[in-house]
Amino acid sequence: MLNASEASMDAAAEDDAERQRNRAKLYAPPASERGRGRRRRRPPGMGMDRAQAQSLAAQLAAEDARLGAGG
Repeated sequence: MLNASEASMDAAAEDDAERQRNRAKLYAPPASERGRGRRRRRPPGMGMDRAQAQSLAAQLAAEDARLGAGG
């Protein structure tokens, strides 16, 4: 569907500059996403501090060692 839109916009454009402006509009992120910057934001409560990350890594290492010894 985007290809058809792009083709019709290109056909209606008068010069290359207008074609580039049309493509920029066509492929631009939605208005709701533009002001947020490039980084995606996590939902509240989904963050992890350094101590939590280290604890999780230790738990994973212990589980890995436990499974490796049994198999």
